[in-house]
Amino acid sequence: MPYEPPTHSVERSLRATLGAKIVAGVDEVGRGAWAGPVTVCAAVTGLRRAPEGLTDSKLIPAPRRAPMAALLADWVTSYALGHASVEEVDTLGMTASLRLAAVRALEGLPERPDAVILDGKHDYLGGPWRVRTVIKGDQSCVAVAAASVIAKVQRDAAMAELGAEHPPFRFADNAGYPSPVHRAALEELGPTPHHRLSWSYLDALPRWRHLKKVRAPANPGEQLGFDF
Repeated sequence: MPYEPPTHSVERSLRATLGAKIVAGVDEVGRGAWAGPVTVCAAVTGLRRAPEGLTDSKLIPAPRRAPMAALLADWVTSYALGHASVEEVDTLGMTASLRLAAVRALEGLPERPDAVILDGKHDYLGGPWRVRTVIKGDQSCVAVAAASVIAKVQRDAAMAELGAEHPPFRFADNAGYPSPVHRAALEELGPTPHHRLSWSYLDALPRWRHLKKVRAPANPGEQLGFDF
C-alpha cells in the first residue's frame, strides 16, 4: 500500500518554537505482548534525508526490517535502547514501565535531547522532558520511524533467543504476542519465567490461574491484558 514517507516537520517545529537543537524520536515495542520486556528506542537523526523505504516498522515487510535496522544504526546521529523487564511490568504496570524504559533509552544517548517526539496520543514520559506527542508518529516523523524499526528488530531478536529455550512457544515467530501457537503452549505448559504474570490471559487458564500476580493499577484501565 502506498504511504507518505516520514518528514522532519515536527522536528523543525520544535526547533523553531522551543529552540531545540537535539530532538529525539521515541517509540516502543512489546506493549501488548504476553511475554518479554517492553523495549523503547530513542533515536536522533538531525535533518538529513531519510533512507528510502523508512516508515513504521509494522509497515515494513519482515525480511526487510533487519537490513533497514542495520542501515539505520549507521545512519542515525545516535540511538539508545531501554528495556523494562517482565518483573518491572508486573510490579509497576505498563505506563510506569514505558516511562522507565524510555528514560533509560534517553539517558543512554551521548547527548541529552532538548525535546522528544513521542509516538502516540499519551505522554507516558512527562517532565522534565519536553515532549511532543504525535499520533502515528512512527509513520510521519523520521526520528520516530527510525526508533520504531530499531526497537522492533532489537526486541524480536531478543525474543527469538528466548524462544530457543522454550521451543513450544515459538517466540521467534510471535515475539511474545498472542497467537494460536502461543496460546496452546500456555494452556499445556503454563507460563515461562519470561511471561507477564499480571496480564489477564491467565484468567482464561484454569490450570495456571493461581500464578497470577495482582497489582492495583495507578489508573483504571491502565493494564493491557488482552483476553483470549
